[in-house]
Amino acid sequence: MVQAATLIAPYQLEVREYPYPTELEPGAVLLRMLASGICGTDKHTFRGEVEQYPGSETQRGATYPLIQGHENVGIVEAVGEGGAFAGDGTPLEPGDRVVPAPNRACGHCGPCQRGFPYVLCDNLDSYGNALAADVAPYLWGGWSQYLYLKPRTGIFRVPDSLPDEVAVLTEIFAVTHSLERAAQVPRPSGFRPGDSVAVIGVGALGQAHAIKAQLMGAGRVFAIDPSQKRLDVAARVAGAEAADADELRNVDLVVNATGFPGSFGKAIKMVRDGGTIIEVGAFVNMGEETFNPAVLCGRHLTFLGIAGEDLLVYERTLALMARHADSIPFAEMVSHRFDVADAPAAMETALDAERSAKVLITG
Repeated sequence: MVQAATLIAPYQLEVREYPYPTELEPGAVLLRMLASGICGTDKHTFRGEVEQYPGSETQRGATYPLIQGHENVGIVEAVGEGGAFAGDGTPLEPGDRVVPAPNRACGHCGPCQRGFPYVLCDNLDSYGNALAADVAPYLWGGWSQYLYLKPRTGIFRVPDSLPDEVAVLTEIFAVTHSLERAAQVPRPSGFRPGDSVAVIGVGALGQAHAIKAQLMGAGRVFAIDPSQKRLDVAARVAGAEAADADELRNVDLVVNATGFPGSFGKAIKMVRDGGTIIEVGAFVNMGEETFNPAVLCGRHLTFLGIAGEDLLVYERTLALMARHADSIPFAEMVSHRFDVADAPAAMETALDAERSAKVLITG
């Protein structure tokens, strides 16, 4: 039997046992889990805040029972008939240490046929988010001893130089393709070396954006967060300066990485005229904020909404992390590790921003 932390209803997380998958469909992969992160989205789901992709064709809520966990690293345990392939096109073999993408596109809907980012797929499967654990083979999330990956899931080998507690951060760092998109926007907007950057919300996602901004040549990087612990981590890993959102003004680029109401209005006040705001934290619908579109025109602002990571950036994200593994203390982003059996305690710890940063559940 396989142990997995299962959310059976809001605030009700318990460890259950599921049958070990003895037969894999062709092209499927079974991972033996090494580590899975607790994400901000997981905390929302735990609290019953489950409306995801709001306003899109794929707007949805969570389905219980749910094995959460979409920031994953594991070892290939078995591969279904016909084999499966890593992101570099080579066959996957048992024993490979890999990071799986958290989503799986259908490949045949309109957005998929047009080559759009896979988060826009009309029939998106999301591990740890929207695949219920009452459908065999049940193990659809990373807070488990094993994770079942459907055929055609994006899977990427981890460089030997990256330890598990860093490799598990890959999905978060893959979201920072947002900054690469901003760098392509023409002036006076966009992002260029020497620009100032403010990150609102420096949990792991915000910390990753601060690190990436520094690597891309940002001038000053500011961190805004009520948690002193997270501000301290952002300072150590990214050299970010703590700032007061009510005082900081004329910033070239603002990254809003918190999923709570009120932060968008602060970003508007913070950014300079002609500047850019990246909204990356509001993945879950937490309510509306009032905004006058005349401000968008009058101040010549640019908004970039980022729905998540991009399947096409995983290889270069892993390479980037490996290249800087000796100079950036990525592992300091992780504050706690818990076994699957202790997942309820892990969630309790993760919900306390004053004593935790990234919390991991290990297989």
